[in-house]
Amino acid sequence: MEIPAVNLKAIVLMHWLLTIWGCMAWLPPSYAWGNFSVLAVGVWAVAQRDSIDAVLMFLIGIAVTILTDIIHFGIYYPLAEGLAERNRDTFRFSAGMAILGLLLKPVSCFFVYQMYRERGGDYNVNFGFPSVTRNRDAYQSIDQQDQSTSSANPFNQAEGTKPGPPHSY
Repeated sequence: MEIPAVNLKAIVLMHWLLTIWGCMAWLPPSYAWGNFSVLAVGVWAVAQRDSIDAVLMFLIGIAVTILTDIIHFGIYYPLAEGLAERNRDTFRFSAGMAILGLLLKPVSCFFVYQMYRERGGDYNVNFGFPSVTRNRDAYQSIDQQDQSTSSANPFNQAEGTKPGPPHSY
């Protein structure tokens, strides 16, 4: 089964629209700032089609906003219970769109990760920690020395010492 190709513009546009609708009634400005900042990185990823960094930052941003959205919903949802009857419909629509945006973010992460791989990104994520690899092609055996390196070696092969002025102690 082949994964369908989803346009990055469609992902950014969908999350932009859902974020606008989610901010209509009840979410704080920090929700809007966080999501719109990530969407700005998404616009950067759309503008630079060959940039691996832009797609990776957009992917990480969406993943982080999943967590921050859950925190925002948990903190601010109970505050909206005391709304007037007239504002309840707006609240329900806004909450529904924000929750729908949150539910679609893992799917978006999957498709953005596929785009990251298509643009030449690695399969594994490197956090800067040293790792052990099994690839030994880059190693040179110490048993087989080049003749050019042995003649250019400043050490005396027979004595194991470096030539230089004699020491007078």
